Order: sequence, then C-alpha cells, then structure tokens
Amino acid sequence: MHPNRKSSAKAAALLAAAVVLVAGCGSGGPATDAGVAPTKDGCPASLARARAAVRQAENSDAVWNGPTEGPAAVAGKTIVYVAQTMTNPGVAGVAKGLQDAARAIGWKVRVIDGEGTPAGIQAALGQAVTLKPSGIVIGGFDPELTSQQVARARAAGIPLVGWHAVGTPGPSEEAGLLTNVTTKVEDVARISADWVIAGTRGNAGVVLFTDDSIPFARNKSELIKKELATCAGVELLSYENIPIPDASTRTPQEVSSLLSRFRDRWTHSVAINDLYFDDAAPAFRAAGRPGSGPPFNIGAGDGDPSAFQRIDSEQFQAATVPEPLSQQGWQIVDEFNRAFAGRPPSGYVAPVHISTAANSRGATSWDPPGYREAYRKIWGK
Repeated sequence: MHPNRKSSAKAAALLAAAVVLVAGCGSGGPATDAGVAPTKDGCPASLARARAAVRQAENSDAVWNGPTEGPAAVAGKTIVYVAQTMTNPGVAGVAKGLQDAARAIGWKVRVIDGEGTPAGIQAALGQAVTLKPSGIVIGGFDPELTSQQVARARAAGIPLVGWHAVGTPGPSEEAGLLTNVTTKVEDVARISADWVIAGTRGNAGVVLFTDDSIPFARNKSELIKKELATCAGVELLSYENIPIPDASTRTPQEVSSLLSRFRDRWTHSVAINDLYFDDAAPAFRAAGRPGSGPPFNIGAGDGDPSAFQRIDSEQFQAATVPEPLSQQGWQIVDEFNRAFAGRPPSGYVAPVHISTAANSRGATSWDPPGYREAYRKIWGK
C-alpha cells in the first residue's frame, strides 16, 4: 500500500477512481499506468526481493548499533566545516549536527560556505587551512576538486574527515581522508529503486534527477539505474542532470517539459537529493497534478526537514531514504576525537531506512535512536 494515502474524502475519491493498490506490497507506492493496475507483475523475482527489502527498511524500531566504546573527550579542539553549499539541505543538516556535538564535547566549530562553485569551494577550503584548526570537514564535495588545498592541509598535519566526499564510507588514503562518513551508497540507491518496484508490481515509468558534477551523486544515480533495470516492467523515461546549485531555476522548467513529453507514462521519480521535489512542486501544481501523486516521488537522500514536511502533507513527495544527518554530525566529532587520541576510525555505517508518512509519525528527521547518549557516554560527557 502506498505510504501517503490519507483518509480524506478527496483522496479516497481519487484513489477509487484512479488507483488500485497492491495488497501486501509494503510501502512502495500504488499501481501505475495512469492509475490502472497492471494485470501481471512486471518482474516476479525482482518484485519479491524488492518487497522484502522495503519492509525491512521501513522498520522504525531499530536500536543503536553504533560504537559504545572509545576514547574520552580530548579537550580544546577547533573544527572547520567546509560546506559544498549550505543551500544543500543534507550539507546544512550535518553542519547543525556537528555544531550540536561540538557543544556536547566542548569544542568550537566554524562553518565556511563554498557556495556550490569550484572556485568558491577551493577558496573556502583554502581559508580553512589558513585558520590552522585541529581538523577540517570536507562537507559534500570531491576532494579532487580541491587537491592543492588538501595537500596544504596534509602538509600542515591537519586531519580531514569527509561527509559524502567519496563514494564509500571509511578511510581513504587516496583522497587524504581520515575517514568518510556516509551511508553505503549502494544500499541507498538499491532501496530507493526497490521502493518503486515494490509498490507498482514492477510496472512504472521513472524519471531520475541527479547532479553529475558530484561524483558521489553520479555514482548513486548510476546504481539507481542499475537496480531499476533489474525489473523489465520499469522504464527509465528520462535521466535529468541538474546541478544542485541550479536546481531552483532549472527544475521547474525541466519538469514542465517532462510532463508535456510523457504525460501519464510518468508515474514515479527518484532523485539523488530531496530538494529537487521542492523545486519541482510549482510545475506540478501548474499542470494540475495532485500533491499525492502521480508521479510518486522518492528522494534517495538526504531526508532534510522540508522533505518530511512534503511527505506528511502530500506535497509532491511520497518517501525519502534519509541520511541520519544529525547522527552523522556527531559521528564526525567522534571520528576526530578518536584520531586526536591516537585511535583508528570507528568503522560505523548507519543502516539504510525509508521514511514515509506512515512510519515517520510526524517527525522531521530520522536518526538511529540512542546515538547522543552513546557518544556522550564514550566522551565522558
């Protein structure tokens, strides 16, 4: 059953007239093809696997499975967070979590905004190195973009921790990172595509929104395409490469064009970042599309508060695969603290999760429960 079907009369009427839900399919979304349920599954084997994966990812009762031991707080540290752009809700959410964690451990944090351009990011990281902090966070951009500044930081003995800086979690000697904090992009990509497959009996027309200028995002979108392709009944209608800094200006125009081209064939969307659906909303409204869909939209990151608000109010987004943004900010502090104490990285990777109106219970974020208490106990705070 689709996660965001509410019981209003308007929604019920629309549901009865336009959509036949698939019983027992988890929360992947309603049947497609202009609201007419397909007569057979588009990919029986892939469908069964996708439904099982979605049910597990929607579980909201998980317990903290991260670190519970580590070094006590090392005093007197200063961290600089260099943001790809603070207009990226994921980047901004991690910055807030980092600031909260720094207060808890007793450190200082400064945020420098790269404003989404290569020159701006290079200048921001260069400024960070000049400040000679205890550590620097590479917040959502490829270290190769700033290779000269990274080399300067390493020469100065300043440890670097990445957030979504490279494609995999953990240490990266090649990128010069003590560790990279992120969920596994393979898991996020797979589950977002599985959500589409599971809720449509494997029959859907999909538009994929991405930003190929960010290697992490490009890799994620390629993995989404790969998983969608496991189901023969799912058609990738369009691959939309819209840089995140340009999303607010380009997305409405692109969505209007897509609606004209594909009409009812466009049943679902997957985006590498939730913000695309905020920017798409005016075009959907102008075309008379209902906020509850179709198309039914899922964000494969980052799960910022505005995404949860759109999901809960049925405003052109049905689900998100959220990064635990606050927890990851706390994890960055913990990783630095381990390094300052001469310890290796924790190795923790947060589990993949799907948030919908049905399981978020009105929340505006998702984080593994118990992480604050766990980190405070480790630090002796």
